Amino acid sequence: MTRLGYQIPNFTYPDTAPADLFPTVVRQAREAEASGFDTVMVMDHFYQLPMLGPPENEMLECYTTLAALAQHTERVRLSALVTGNTYRNPALLVKEVTTLDHVSGGRAQLAIGTGWFQLEHDSLGFDFGTFTERFEKLEEALQVIKGMLAGERPTFRGRWYSVSDAINSPAPLSRIPLLIGGAGERKTLRLVAQYADESNLICAPSEVPRKLEALERHCEAVGRDRSEITVTVQTNACVAPTHEQAMAEADAFLRLRGVDVASMTPEQVEQVRSLIVLGDPDEAGETFSERFVDGVDGFTVNSPANCHIEGRVGLLGEVLSKVVGSTASG
Repeated sequence: MTRLGYQIPNFTYPDTAPADLFPTVVRQAREAEASGFDTVMVMDHFYQLPMLGPPENEMLECYTTLAALAQHTERVRLSALVTGNTYRNPALLVKEVTTLDHVSGGRAQLAIGTGWFQLEHDSLGFDFGTFTERFEKLEEALQVIKGMLAGERPTFRGRWYSVSDAINSPAPLSRIPLLIGGAGERKTLRLVAQYADESNLICAPSEVPRKLEALERHCEAVGRDRSEITVTVQTNACVAPTHEQAMAEADAFLRLRGVDVASMTPEQVEQVRSLIVLGDPDEAGETFSERFVDGVDGFTVNSPANCHIEGRVGLLGEVLSKVVGSTASG
């Protein structure tokens, strides 16, 4: 199960040509593994997200990337954060994640969500549908996925998906954990309670206790022990050896996104920087410790501002390992 997940959300790095992207990704994964992260994750997107860059920025397909990273790592679990359900037939997804489990020696994890980036869907021809339809699709997909991963041969007839005596051979080498990402209190957390091993919350730190209470209620409704579900919180970070370096690296990344902190008021600067766990190891450790509240088992963290700088991912892992008390054990 994930307690410390390192997410790689971008593949556009300063002074890095497209042909040199993958070695930079490999270095991040290796640093993550060596420093205490138990899971390495990549986004399942084909266009870059608005908060990280323009859509034409480089994006690698996630399951191909994860299979390649399996050959360069030894212990970390490998996962999307999260798989967009709208991009693949669920039976195909089962085959992909099972294959990942085999090529990684039993280290695959399946993290999934409804899909949400409409531009990507419209541009590339994926059906986006309504909010309600995407949740209907996800719940149908989960029923197919759970059965096939469990070694059953499910037959399912739904509004969106149908399978008949669906075979998944070879079976996974390990029991593949299922994570559902998101923090919607009515729909998403109900699906977590009913189907998932793990929950990854994406919300403000102040909202975490309320999300945990909602998950507890859903678990009670389906007769499940809440303690069976591992809960992580997604966070952005920029950690460097010194406070000044962390600030400079964060500000340089913001400038690339068109945000010039030098032209902002102190209040605006504080608001922007508050979205990131920012600072030297002591500062970052204190912030993570404050967010490591009862009911939270760990974090999934990305570091787009300085992940391309050698040693920064390793430093982040060391800080988090001290907070969570985790080591990379696979």
